[in-house]
Amino acid sequence: MHVPDGFINAPVSAVAGVVAAGAVAVSLRGARRELDERTAPLAGLVAAFIFAVQMLNFPVAAGTSGHLLGGALAAILVGPYTGVLCIAVVLLMQGILFADGGLTALGVNITVMGLVTTVVAYALFRGLTGVLPRTRRSTTAAAFVAALVSVPAAACAFTLIYAVGGTTDVPIGKVLTAMVGVHVLIGIGEAAITALTVGAVIAVRPDLVHGARGLAAPLKLRVDGQLVDAPAAPAAPAAAPRSTRTIWASGLVAALLLAGFVSFYASASPDGLEKVAADKGIDEKVREHGAADSPLADYGVKDVGDARLSGGLAGVIGVGVTVAVGSGVFWAVRKRRTPEAPETRTTESV
Repeated sequence: MHVPDGFINAPVSAVAGVVAAGAVAVSLRGARRELDERTAPLAGLVAAFIFAVQMLNFPVAAGTSGHLLGGALAAILVGPYTGVLCIAVVLLMQGILFADGGLTALGVNITVMGLVTTVVAYALFRGLTGVLPRTRRSTTAAAFVAALVSVPAAACAFTLIYAVGGTTDVPIGKVLTAMVGVHVLIGIGEAAITALTVGAVIAVRPDLVHGARGLAAPLKLRVDGQLVDAPAAPAAPAAAPRSTRTIWASGLVAALLLAGFVSFYASASPDGLEKVAADKGIDEKVREHGAADSPLADYGVKDVGDARLSGGLAGVIGVGVTVAVGSGVFWAVRKRRTPEAPETRTTESV
C-alpha cells in the first residue's frame, strides 16, 4: 500500500507530513519507556524483518497481490511507540534506496501504514487480551484479529486522505468499496503472518514479546469447592537476564533468507492499492519517483544482469541497512540504566 508521488496533492501531503512528524516525535519519547539495552537491538531486527517480509507479495485475487504492512506485528512485539518507529524506518529506507513509496508521500505512508495500523491493531489487541484468558493461544488469536482489522482500517484511512486531497476526480464510494474489499483479503494474509510470528516468538522467548508481558496467570487452588489464589511463593534471587543473541541471530538469518532468496518467488501482480488505482484511474497523475535513479531502485542492483542475483543482493542490502539504521535509532532512544550509587562506609570514632 505504498502511496506514490502524485496520488495526493501538495497541501494534503504537507499536512500528512506534519501528522507523521508529530507521530514520530511522540513515539521517540514513548519508545524510551519500551526499550532498554536488551530490547533495543531486537527492535532494529523487527524493522529489518518487516522490510524482508514486505518483499514477499502473496496473491489474494485474480491479478492482485498483497504484502505485510507490519504495524500490528511491530506493536505487539516491541510496543506501540516503537512499532510506529519501526514502520517509519522501513518506509524511509524503501523510499530513499528502493524508490518504493513516494518521497513527497512519505508522510501519507507513515500515517496510513505506520500510525493507523499500529494504533488500531494495538488498541484492539489490548482490548481482546483484557477479556480473553492470559494464555499463549489467546494472545496469538488476539494478534491475528488485530492484524486482520488493521489492514482495512489503513485502506479506509487512505480513502479518507484521497477524498480530501486526491488529484483525480474519482467517486469516493467506488474507491472505498474497492480498497476495503481487496484489503480485507490482504488482511487475512497479514493476520496469518503476524499470528505465526508472534506465536513462534512467544513459544521460545515470551519475555521478549511486549504484548505478552504478564502472560502467566496466577496459580489457583481449589479449597472447599472454590478457586482461590495460591499463596505467594518465597521470593527467589533475581536471575540474570537471558541473552538475546541467539534469537537476534536467528531472526537476522531468517530476514536475510526471506529477502535474499524467497523474495524471488513472490507474486509479480500489482498490490491492492496499485490494482485499485489502475482500475479506478487514481494513478492518472502519478509522477516519477525522486529516487528512480537509485542503484537499488525497484529492488534490484543496477548493472547486475541476473534477475535472481540482482533482487537477492538488493534484499540483503536492504535488510542490512534497515537493521543498522533501526538499531542505531532505538539504541539512541532507549532507557538508560541508572547506575547504582556506590556504598559509602562511615567510620565511627571510639
